[in-house]
Amino acid sequence: MTNSFFSSAPYIPPDAIFALTAKYLSDPSPNKVNLGQGTYRDNNGQPWVLPSVQKARQILDEKGLLHEYLPILGLKGLCDKTAELVFGDEYNQALASRLATSQAISGTGSLHLAGKILKSVSHSEALPKVYIPTPTWSNHHLVFSSLGFEVVPFTYYNAQSKSLGITTYLSTLRSAPQGSIIILHACAHNPTGLDPSIEQWKEIGAIIKERGLFALFDAAYLGFNSGDYNKDAWAIRYFVNELNLEVAVCLSFAKNMGLYGERVGVLLLATSAPEIATNAQSVLESLQRSEISNPPAFGAKIAETVLSDDELKKVWFEDLKTMSGRIQEMRRALFDGLNTYSTGTWNHLIEQSGMFGFLGLPRVAVRTLKDEYHIYMAENSRISIAGLNTGNVEYVARSIGEVLACEKQMFTTDTARILPRDTIH
Repeated sequence: MTNSFFSSAPYIPPDAIFALTAKYLSDPSPNKVNLGQGTYRDNNGQPWVLPSVQKARQILDEKGLLHEYLPILGLKGLCDKTAELVFGDEYNQALASRLATSQAISGTGSLHLAGKILKSVSHSEALPKVYIPTPTWSNHHLVFSSLGFEVVPFTYYNAQSKSLGITTYLSTLRSAPQGSIIILHACAHNPTGLDPSIEQWKEIGAIIKERGLFALFDAAYLGFNSGDYNKDAWAIRYFVNELNLEVAVCLSFAKNMGLYGERVGVLLLATSAPEIATNAQSVLESLQRSEISNPPAFGAKIAETVLSDDELKKVWFEDLKTMSGRIQEMRRALFDGLNTYSTGTWNHLIEQSGMFGFLGLPRVAVRTLKDEYHIYMAENSRISIAGLNTGNVEYVARSIGEVLACEKQMFTTDTARILPRDTIH
């Protein structure tokens, strides 16, 4: 074997969702359906450039596009307008003075930057534990474990009832060591689509405050979930404005502005005092300088333009309603189709919200749907509702019904009863 500095490098399998998309793209079937990758598609199955984004691009073109570096912390106007948007009517100079902000490389970058500063300011010899709900977006584990944090998964989803496991959730918070970091999905929990109610959020917040825990909000779907930005940002505002907690808010404009490839994100740190915010911002600047030097400009300028123009922002709010409304229609259409073509109860599907649906299918059914019906979804049966449209939703519902009926029939035979579940194909 050739000597190499990299001879000890292990082989790491490709990311599951990106690998699934690659298989979908190479599938020649005319009936294929991609329910894997979480990107918005219109009713024709095509990417949709938001009218507000189109107008913002025209404005930037008229001004003349400059290719100069941004400051280390990115566009201040974008960060300021994002903070104003997130905190709503409670946003004022007093709150602004307690914020440390930075542009970041979409949601992943903002999470990573938050992890970096939490690591750099840790007071103890051992880093605080990071509590992450199960299931969750896979990058949560990757980001924080790569930074050296001990990641502690806790049960978020009750598979038996197909609902939020709030009892286990609250019990975990009560037993977490002081100073632990808790990853919270601000809305549209990925992958389950199950969010705490307002009363449950209040219970969560009370325990976090009582136990001295740190809340880190992953806020990738604000406005995109319900079509109402104020509604989707409720938990963040409650924690900061009502409970007076220090929090990190990791934002992305990938989903809610359709800026997937532009990688536009913002990190907001709500601190307890202006002088602490000033110091924290200086640390963010140093960390950002060492990692990416400064963030990319084009997408950030689009987002800043939308948020800075009142008329354009109104158009964007309508765009959010358009996207979330179509997703809600497809969720209901799938629910109706499943009730038509299959047995069992599917109420859990319409109790969920946002881009994703958690079907609760066995893995063998997911594999059959991919191999025989050309319907692609994550192995845990999380689907992107945005991949459905009026042309394919009936096919998807009927196919799921057929696969489940076939599986049920197989399990009624003597042979099936003696075989391990995942050996049946």
